[in-house]
Amino acid sequence: MVTPATAPLAAEAFVRVEEVHKSYRLGETEVRALRGLSLELSRGEFTALVGASGSGKSTLLNLVGCLDEPDRGRILLDGRDVAHLSDEEKSRTRNRSIGFIFQSFNLVPVLDVFENVELPLLLRDELSPVERRARVEQAIADVGLGEFARQWPDKLSGGQRQRVAIARALVTQPLLVLADEPTANLDSETAAHLIDLMVDLNQKRAVTFLFSTHDEKLMVRVARVVRIRDGVTVES
Repeated sequence: MVTPATAPLAAEAFVRVEEVHKSYRLGETEVRALRGLSLELSRGEFTALVGASGSGKSTLLNLVGCLDEPDRGRILLDGRDVAHLSDEEKSRTRNRSIGFIFQSFNLVPVLDVFENVELPLLLRDELSPVERRARVEQAIADVGLGEFARQWPDKLSGGQRQRVAIARALVTQPLLVLADEPTANLDSETAAHLIDLMVDLNQKRAVTFLFSTHDEKLMVRVARVVRIRDGVTVES
């Protein structure tokens, strides 16, 4: 079994969330998802966001991933204030620096495993077909699915599909991986294997992982747990 992730030695803040507020309209009701939340992550951290449904975990992931914008406050990625980035720069940041893993996998059913993993690289004009193929094959091998490269998603188990999603998140060689309940739809044995895989990739590649979870098995494997309640951190 892979050993638990350890806290990084460097204290440099790679992700900094400063007094962030975010509200949504839900019919006639205003939902205050984040209420002045602050958080810092060092490069290479393996961190879990823990909190009840509606506490603001997914909202925070969307903001850090440049998928949404805060009403107030600042979010800095590697020292850059994302509010100052153009839409094109945000898109480039998502494609080159951030990997996303979703609990519903979000695989394209008409593409095989290789093609699903390759998809984010098709936007990278600087990569030759040979380089692109090598990256995809390595990412698929890293998650232990080399023999399934030409298999369709609906022929795979839930655990295998989540491995494809992890490979797709890592194929761009991101600095940060964001995951929203990555083990939620998996049985306990498969979830344990995926936790081992993520810890191993974190340690080998020094990729920063930030994910939401209710999985106790995942919580005990991380270097740091950040608890969120009512849109603010209550413990970290």
